[in-house]
Amino acid sequence: MIADPKKVVLIIDDEDDVRSYLEMALEDAGYEVLTASDGNEGLTRLSEKTPDLISLDVVMPKGSGVKFYRELKKKPEWSAIPVIIVTGHARDELGKTDFTEMTMSGPGVYLEKPVTAVKYVEAVGTILGVGVKKTAGPDDGLKEELKSLIDKADPETLKEILKSIKGAS
Repeated sequence: MIADPKKVVLIIDDEDDVRSYLEMALEDAGYEVLTASDGNEGLTRLSEKTPDLISLDVVMPKGSGVKFYRELKKKPEWSAIPVIIVTGHARDELGKTDFTEMTMSGPGVYLEKPVTAVKYVEAVGTILGVGVKKTAGPDDGLKEELKSLIDKADPETLKEILKSIKGAS
């Protein structure tokens, strides 16, 4: 869960499964998410609601990420929106030129696909300056209680605990 009021992230990616995966990761972390399947649709979403951050793929058939990025930088009301590039084409011939142009002119932050949900949410949170609260798991209280007992235990008791744990494995 994020610590601050809901931040809005616009995800622009032409791959449905990638877009859904990134959307779920951000929603699970407490973000409001808008999506677009290409740069042209991304511009439409921007005119409907201004996000706090844009997650942008580089290579998309209908409206490329670099074309979207150029349009974004033309409008003063949009030009300050931070952008994180999420691409699988940072190093190949399909996207290397566009990727290099975009990272040299602005967003120095990028993640290569495949990206983990944790890494993605952390990167978004870092850019937005949003702290991530760790939600307590069902075993956290048990672990804390065990740590406390172990800290207080004598050496013989610790040997018995270790023997018991190894026997249960």
